[in-house]
Amino acid sequence: MMTPNTQTHSAPQPPRPRIAARRPELPFEGGPIPRHWFGGSALATHIINGVNLLFPDGERMFVKSVRYYKDAIANDPMLAKEAAGFYAQEGSHAREHQRFFEILRDQGYPVDDILVEFRASLRFFEKVFPPAFHLSATAAAEHFTAIMANHALTERVLDEAHPTVRHLLLWHATEEIEHKAVAFDVLAKVEPSYLVRVVGMAFAALFLAYWWQRATRMFLRHDGIGRAALRAEREKLKQVRDDGGIVKNVFLAGIKEYLKPGFHPWDRDDLHLAQEYLAETGMDASPAH
Repeated sequence: MMTPNTQTHSAPQPPRPRIAARRPELPFEGGPIPRHWFGGSALATHIINGVNLLFPDGERMFVKSVRYYKDAIANDPMLAKEAAGFYAQEGSHAREHQRFFEILRDQGYPVDDILVEFRASLRFFEKVFPPAFHLSATAAAEHFTAIMANHALTERVLDEAHPTVRHLLLWHATEEIEHKAVAFDVLAKVEPSYLVRVVGMAFAALFLAYWWQRATRMFLRHDGIGRAALRAEREKLKQVRDDGGIVKNVFLAGIKEYLKPGFHPWDRDDLHLAQEYLAETGMDASPAH
């Protein structure tokens, strides 16, 4: 019988992807990107701008939390190789999202103010909590990015987005799917505790929700969108893409899925979604091994 502090998981079923960083050609300098680049909706645009702000520093923290256990996974060549690919992909994501920040700055958004606060919160988290907790929060956050990636690729929620931003987000989504199990597998190897996994998920969910809404509100406030205007934006968003059930059907369902004692990220076999988009765009489909 499984005890409360023991983490068990089923063996991954689909082929494990070869995880390697790509360098997408994102022509941010090739022409103006509209201020409200998602179907003309300020709300839809800023919901995504808000989470975009969290990616570079958040992903550097993810890399640090996994890299801390580099020696502990050295005796598992497959996992060590996947971890190296994870570092490379996350570094590439951080670099490309930071290029997009320059567009936001040029549009007059005070992104650096909130980035200073966000980075301070990450440093506090790193200082106060032990490495195993950092890794647990990373594994949970990677689950969130993976289910968002799955949703974006299956539901085509970004069809109305500006093509350059759409490609940034969908390329990012494909690689999040490819490496979605790495932090989880390292956690299972070095700290196989169900309790640690659950606490990491609780922290990651609250931390993400807090900073995502903070960043989104900053963008909306800077555009002068108050309550009345926000109601109008919500109606406009429904016309662009009615995702009213995303919190319940994606995030809450994803948390429930993650908290199953036998959960493993590859229980959801969606590697084909990444491969199909990469093939469609002419990028390396990263064949499985």
